[in-house]
Amino acid sequence: MASKDEFDVWDWVAFAAMLAISTGIGVFYAIKGRRGASTKDYLMGGRNMLLLPIAVSILVSFMSAILILGTPAEMYMEGTEYFIYVFGMILAIILAAQLFVPLLYPLELTSSFEYLERRFDSKAAKLTGTIMMILQQVIYMGIASYAPSTALEAVTGFPTWATVITVGLVSTFYTFLGGMKAVVWTDVFQSLVMVAGILAIVIQGSISVGGLDKVWQVNEDWDRIKFFDFNPDPTQRHSFWSLVIGGMVGWTATYGVNQAAVQRYCALPNLKKAKAAVLLNIIGVFVLVTITCLAGIVVFAYYAEKGCDPLSNEDVSNSNQIIPFFVMEKLGYPGLPGLFVACLFSGALSTMSSCLNALSAVTWEDILKPCLYNLSEKQKTWVTRILVVFYGGCGIGMSFMAMNLGGTVLQASLSFTGAASGPLLGIFVLGAFFPWANWIGAVVGSIFGLVLPMWISIGAYSVVGTKSTLPFPSDNCTVGGALNVTTTMATAVNISAPVVEEITGINHLYTVSYLWYPSIGAATVVIIGLIVSFCTGANGTHDIDPKYLIPFFDRIFCCLPNSLLRKLRCNMDFPDPEDINGDDEKNTEELDTGVTLTPITTEKPDKKPDPSPIALVGYKPKSEKENMYPHLADCNGETYEYINNAYTIN
Repeated sequence: MASKDEFDVWDWVAFAAMLAISTGIGVFYAIKGRRGASTKDYLMGGRNMLLLPIAVSILVSFMSAILILGTPAEMYMEGTEYFIYVFGMILAIILAAQLFVPLLYPLELTSSFEYLERRFDSKAAKLTGTIMMILQQVIYMGIASYAPSTALEAVTGFPTWATVITVGLVSTFYTFLGGMKAVVWTDVFQSLVMVAGILAIVIQGSISVGGLDKVWQVNEDWDRIKFFDFNPDPTQRHSFWSLVIGGMVGWTATYGVNQAAVQRYCALPNLKKAKAAVLLNIIGVFVLVTITCLAGIVVFAYYAEKGCDPLSNEDVSNSNQIIPFFVMEKLGYPGLPGLFVACLFSGALSTMSSCLNALSAVTWEDILKPCLYNLSEKQKTWVTRILVVFYGGCGIGMSFMAMNLGGTVLQASLSFTGAASGPLLGIFVLGAFFPWANWIGAVVGSIFGLVLPMWISIGAYSVVGTKSTLPFPSDNCTVGGALNVTTTMATAVNISAPVVEEITGINHLYTVSYLWYPSIGAATVVIIGLIVSFCTGANGTHDIDPKYLIPFFDRIFCCLPNSLLRKLRCNMDFPDPEDINGDDEKNTEELDTGVTLTPITTEKPDKKPDPSPIALVGYKPKSEKENMYPHLADCNGETYEYINNAYTIN
């Protein structure tokens, strides 16, 4: 099939249809829920969503246009070693389902950071996590929205700025209208478009080369088939350890404690389905990563057989444009380029809408709700919708900033979001595994855990450069064939800043692989958090309610003898997650013995949240639990006692 230089009518129809259907789903749920809509329905789907749509939504929330562009580009440039990363992701999904879902789901959370407030008895700890999450999600939104803009510009000439604004406006629009339900069901639709677009590349590309056997042989001939490198050097960009262990830590944060994931699995009706929704991502992750990796080696085999790499020939300006360039050259059938661009936009829209939904939830629940408690339910829902619009604007702004980042979209995303996701995981690990940790340790540890990997990440982009050492086909190139291939590649791909000839001093720190950033952040939070906790007065082992702790060995090594397991959990008794009855702090339990009385007074106790700055950082007045109605202590010949905010007969 002849190559195409620009979109035709059918391409624009396919692209516009994807945008129209996504928008239509938002309109549908806005109309369906226009009566009696509450913040619970808008943010959590009424906590009665279906299993499979939630599982798919969790998957595509993090498998976005970054995956579709970045993973094939990585395989094209550096060979097959990156595929090992999928096993780190699978381990992370298992850990998240076994450890964090049973911890967070029974608490009936809207914001995952409500856990931090309850565990550390401090609003400061909650707000620390909230701020880190907002930073991470805004950065991720920006890069995920920017990714397809480079592709569309390369294949159609459509301006990058216009693409960024389109992604931002469309995702904001349907999230604003339909809330959680609209986001989940658009994710399901967009996942089908994503898979179709990637499969089109793999199928047509392998046919052009002569089958998958030929694709594999060509990549072997060019020294690109390599999976296992056990070099323990942390400065090596990719190794077995960084891909599996580093990837596992980063994705445990994503699937276990990230607000977008927690919000979704907490929207299911029971714990069993919540765990199943996360575990089903093992299948989805393996399929998506496998076909995107295949796309990378298929496209390389095609250009190797052709004898000219598009980067060497200066047909494209960076590696992120190789896949869309191949689509326009080889998938020139009516509508197929449009399907691929729709695939990219589907990835970007699913990610951005999930982030918007998560950001509005945490901002409302953790920051605004204590101050705006007197609003009606309808007004609260409108506040969350306004937050969606605000963060939509932030995401668009971040996309324009992302245009100035060097290197592949994949590494940019993992570097910056990894720097933020590490300490986010660390503060939950500190609270769930270490009962001695207090809120001061959590806050101080989180600050250090965020600053250190972010500093390394920024330093790596500004100081240290790398270049590919693998050969690229250039024999039949008409522009770059006479040039040194390695030099051409380093210039065209612009992987990072100019290479430093000799790395000395602090620059050694900047050479650490970007895959270790989450591990560095999480470890820093735990170590600094424990040190500060012991210096400021650590908790006792039995001071913390066991429902806020994770019995690690019971969950992971359940086959060990009970006597040993009891010693490993410090002789603590942990409740079964199925037996934890929701939010015990919001619902006062009636005692089995005694009669609960209605206070005889015209005054109502002020139980509304204190919006003052003192309240926001965790201060609780001593009089909060005092008897507000002392005249009832001896009444009608009976003696009453004030227990749990209610009077009971002695």
